[in-house]
Order: sequence, then C-alpha cells, then structure tokens
Amino acid sequence: MRNDIDFPLVVFDNQCYLCVKFAKFVDFFARGKMRMVGHYTKEGESIREKILDESALEMFWVIDEKKAYGGRSALLPLIKTIFSNKSKKFPTMGIDEQCSQDCKSVKAVFVRSTSLISNSKIIKISD
Repeated sequence: MRNDIDFPLVVFDNQCYLCVKFAKFVDFFARGKMRMVGHYTKEGESIREKILDESALEMFWVIDEKKAYGGRSALLPLIKTIFSNKSKKFPTMGIDEQCSQDCKSVKAVFVRSTSLISNSKIIKISD
C-alpha cells in the first residue's frame, strides 16, 4: 500500500470530453467515497509513475489499497464503492474540462466508448 496516496480513487483522462463527463457522473454518485484525479495533473502523473504502467493512458482506473483496476475491470469495483456504506472521505469537486473541440467529435466519443469495452487490466499494488 502507498502511504502517500489516499484510496480509493478514480484516475481519468481529464483532456477527453467524454471522460470528464463520466468522471463528473461518478463523482456525483460516489458522493465523496472516491477521490477523482486527472491523468494529466501533477498528481495523476505521480500515480502513473508509482502504480500504473505504460497502458495507463488507454483507460480510466479505479485504485484501492491492493489493486489498480483499468477499463472494463474497473466497472465492478466502481459500482461496489458507489453503493457501499462507507462514509464520505473526500469532498466532491468541480472537475475541469481541458478539452479542445476535437475531443467532442462523434469519432472521438466512439473511440473512447469502444476503448472502455476493449481495454481491461488489473495491476497488483506491492508495498
């Protein structure tokens, strides 16, 4: 477990329009049970270096104390956390969009949607 990182958290592409909308949706329903971190923030870069691998930017991640779940494999842990009885731990936050007009195109939305279905990975976190 990483002592310098608060778990659980969701790491998402904060330069993708659809990903930001998804993150806002998750943040709203999680009601402070998960911390939201953008891939391209300083904290996101640090998490990618410490925990994730070269496939990190291909999908969103749900990370707890023991494992990092990416893409399709992250859906069940995400749903479990949202519906858990855990108390609020993190403030819900305004998630900023850092997206150009290109990421709002139909093609970009389609590519991101299919990547959710096609990408899946679990990384065990060592102490």
